[in-house]
Order: sequence, then C-alpha cells, then structure tokens
Amino acid sequence: MTSTPAPVRVSALDIIRFVLEIFAIVSLAIWGFVAFPPFWNIAVGLGAPIIAILLWALFRSPKAVFHVDVFGKAIVEIAVMGTAVFGWWDMGFPIVAGIFAVAAIVVGVMTGRKELS
Repeated sequence: MTSTPAPVRVSALDIIRFVLEIFAIVSLAIWGFVAFPPFWNIAVGLGAPIIAILLWALFRSPKAVFHVDVFGKAIVEIAVMGTAVFGWWDMGFPIVAGIFAVAAIVVGVMTGRKELS
C-alpha cells in the first residue's frame, strides 16, 4: 500500500513572494543589459540573474540543496533582493527601487516570522 503525500498548501504570501523573486531576477537582467558598457552588459545581464538563481536554489528555495537556518536564508534573500533594488536605483528609477524595497522587506519579514513560528 502506498501513502499519498500531504497536499502542499500555497498561501497568498507564497505567491507574492514568488512574484517578487521573479521580479528581482528580471530586474538583475535588465540592470545588467542597460547599465553596463558593451561586453560587460552581456556578462552582467546574464551573469547576475544566473548567480541569483543559483544562490536561491542552493540556499533559499523550499527544496534547497544546502539547509541553513533562517538567518542564513535571510542573508541570501537580502543579497538577491538588495542587489535588485540597487540595480533600479543605479538605472535612475528610485521610485521603483523604493517600492520594491518596501515590498521585499514586508514580505521577507512576514516570511521570516512564519518560518520562526
């Protein structure tokens, strides 16, 4: 007899967090392609999102390769989201940077509190 796994519950917070992750990765690609001179724009435009995806997959995702405590996960999340915020600021869009920073902080704190409880 095989047992069925428990259904995965996806909350609104999980969906918002996923959208923020995708926005951060796309933001890093845009920043790389727009803010750097030729050759470097391709290197950073492709490299920054790839590094962010690798960091997220290795340490932060639900099926992470390396299991770290909640504070280690927070460091990775701050690095990825913070770099995306910096990218928007560097491109001359401080309002987008500010809105994204506030959204990332609020969702990050809520997620962290959920993980600690």
